[in-house]
Amino acid sequence: MWLGDLGADVVKIESPQGDPGRSAGPPFYKGESAFFLSANRNKRSVVLDLKKNSGPALLRRLAANTDVLIENFRPHVMERLGLGYDRLRSRNPRLVYCSITGYGRHGPLSERPGLDQIVQGVAGLMSVTGFEDGEPIRAGVPIADLLAGLFGACGILSALHAREKTGRGQRVDTSLLQSMLAMLTFQGVRYLNGAEVAPPAGNHHPIIAPYGVFRARDGLITIGAVDQKTWIQLCKVIAAPKLVADPRFEDNKSRFENRLQLAEKISERLQARTVKEWDRLLNDAGIPAGPIQDIGEALESEQVKALGMIVEKEHPSAGTVRLLDFPVQLGLTPGRIDQAPPLLGEHTEEVLRETGLTAGEISRLRRTGVIGGKSG
Repeated sequence: MWLGDLGADVVKIESPQGDPGRSAGPPFYKGESAFFLSANRNKRSVVLDLKKNSGPALLRRLAANTDVLIENFRPHVMERLGLGYDRLRSRNPRLVYCSITGYGRHGPLSERPGLDQIVQGVAGLMSVTGFEDGEPIRAGVPIADLLAGLFGACGILSALHAREKTGRGQRVDTSLLQSMLAMLTFQGVRYLNGAEVAPPAGNHHPIIAPYGVFRARDGLITIGAVDQKTWIQLCKVIAAPKLVADPRFEDNKSRFENRLQLAEKISERLQARTVKEWDRLLNDAGIPAGPIQDIGEALESEQVKALGMIVEKEHPSAGTVRLLDFPVQLGLTPGRIDQAPPLLGEHTEEVLRETGLTAGEISRLRRTGVIGGKSG
């Protein structure tokens, strides 16, 4: 989807049953899954049954004239279908072939199916998400799926850039597990260099204090005083000068060791005003802070509107749908959403005609069940 936002002509190959995401829900918007709508804009849908004898041959024909192929089967499935990298590149040496698996193409777990939440747990991410006296918590969005796609897109763009110099495509591999391991960042590096296994830190930062969630008069607010200067300024704004002189809070090390006591002290002072009032006062003083909004509040905020992060597109069956826009602005070649997520097989014949198939060939493929979707 992100490559499509950047101008790629993306063809989504689906089985006759369709991407399982099409039926994922609720909620459904006029019969269309919100889950599917969220990740399939700027794609054309082709229904192709790879289990039929001529299905893989047709995909090989498509791949011979394409820049990039992305697949997310388990390792070796594409080889068994006759669609492995070596075979496809023999016909199209400029092909960039990206595989996104659950656990990587090698190793004892490589043949396992990979699902987002399962990999969040296996990778250790859930162990540092949640509260110290509670159960591990999954991220509220499918972060392993999303980041594996983002890392895959990054690898593809790098391979396409290299192709401009070498004239050759290459294989690109990533996995849900690798994407989550990369996201461990300092929590992973601290363990690798002799520190203890990090416990969950709840709503407070695992190494900096005060940096977390605090309670104001009417709700919760996040505040981050990440250096000594900001800490002193925070104490001034909340009218708590005694905290600066308290030896328990004299530097970040001390504040972190006593972070829960410190959070109580700060929350006591915050009872004097509302979240909205503190949000303004703290930010005016140069102290990073913000309310904890629900998704509706966030998406309807003036800041999100100013960024233009919500766009409307016409869907062939659902009418006008609202989508989240591409999150990067490019001055000369801006990303854009040209079309809403497609119906199943909406573009099958269109794509096949562009590939050079005749009307008779397309008709025979449809009769034998190799292709599906809208006809005509």
